[in-house]
Amino acid sequence: MMANPPPGGISKHFSPPDLSGPASTMEPTPCYTVSTEPARLDVPLIHAFLSGSYWASGIPLETVERALRHSLCFGAYGPEGNQAGFARVVTDYATFGYVADVFVLPEHRGRGVSKLLMAAIHAHPDLQGLRRLLLITRDAHGLYRQFGYQPPADPSQILTVHRPGVYQTPQ
Repeated sequence: MMANPPPGGISKHFSPPDLSGPASTMEPTPCYTVSTEPARLDVPLIHAFLSGSYWASGIPLETVERALRHSLCFGAYGPEGNQAGFARVVTDYATFGYVADVFVLPEHRGRGVSKLLMAAIHAHPDLQGLRRLLLITRDAHGLYRQFGYQPPADPSQILTVHRPGVYQTPQ
């Protein structure tokens, strides 16, 4: 039987760097908040993003809902309280965690939201002392390296079953 994530949530407030300098084309951004409160998650938004992503294309809503129930979820929220990003950790809360489904909506990118999500994951009290955190990415290596993620020292030790078309309906 799978345990549910711990109740409650952490909230961290984030003030992005000053982007008002002459070299910047971005305007300064207001604070973002990260919370692990399940009730705050915009499940239809998460499903819509994931179902169009390269890693979970076509994922059914029911699968997303089940994944959320059995993960420690982190929602990033903009100044109006709307969801701006998401990440989840599949974990046993003792030895291992798999960081998955990290995304920031296009209109919130470039404001430090992905770094805020990753910082919240690494600061969460229930994830301290894990022997291993794992993630898989095609295109965000620079972000994750800032948090200590590296390619495995010996890739021959890692085995996987990969079914990239599992959510696609047969034609």
